[in-house]
Amino acid sequence: MSDPSNSATGDDVTAAHPAAAQLRIVLVGTQHPGNIGSAARAMKTMGLSKLVLVAPEKAPDRDTHAMAAGADDLIEAAPVFATLAEAVADCRWVLGCTARSRRIQLEQLHPRDAAGRAVLAAAGGPVALVFGRERTGLDNEELQLCHAAVHIPSDPAFSSLNLAAAVQVLSYELRCALLGDAGSGETPAGRTLPPGENVASHAELEGLFGQLAEALDQIDFHKGRAPASAMRKLRRLYLRANLDSAEVRLLRGVLADTQRMARLAGQGFSDGKIE
Repeated sequence: MSDPSNSATGDDVTAAHPAAAQLRIVLVGTQHPGNIGSAARAMKTMGLSKLVLVAPEKAPDRDTHAMAAGADDLIEAAPVFATLAEAVADCRWVLGCTARSRRIQLEQLHPRDAAGRAVLAAAGGPVALVFGRERTGLDNEELQLCHAAVHIPSDPAFSSLNLAAAVQVLSYELRCALLGDAGSGETPAGRTLPPGENVASHAELEGLFGQLAEALDQIDFHKGRAPASAMRKLRRLYLRANLDSAEVRLLRGVLADTQRMARLAGQGFSDGKIE
């Protein structure tokens, strides 16, 4: 029997698939170093190689490498970022792996659907599957950086999955999608496909959202109401549009003029002039 930790099998189509190199597994705030190693092993058995760490509580150590069982190369090559926003700045699609919750204002996908759509998106650029902390998962700010959520339909009576087990499930589904076993990648009615060619990067979109929030404040759009709800809805609207870089620049130009006019109007009021 071959060693399951060795992904270099003779028929490993996954590693050769052009989209495979664009798929990254991002672990946020990992609390136990051993789980990093277990996650790396889970990835490598499925032919995935891009591991990214965000603010782990402890750096990889002996336990990490012991649990990796031959996937040490993934750990050694894994970049470490201070924030999730930095880790996914160049991504064209970001999926947050989380328990089902009515609080999450994101489209929630079954792992098989998520994998099929992730592979479609990865044909044109980096795609991230993001996993949160062992005890608390991803926080709301981190989920807001995701385009959709992935929910593993475990038994409600015992629904808690170990981090590495969750990584294994999603890695398996990604492998099936890369091998062509995940269906057509079509989405249900009313849902959007992953972004097409020339889509704006995550960093470009976050820049747009930041400027949009500033402009809405400057024109008193919220009128004393909390801005969080409106911004969540606007983020979802723009994410569904799959904007490209030129479209983002156009919208930011409109916002810049909006902000300029808001400043001029404010100066007019302060001078006692209303035109």
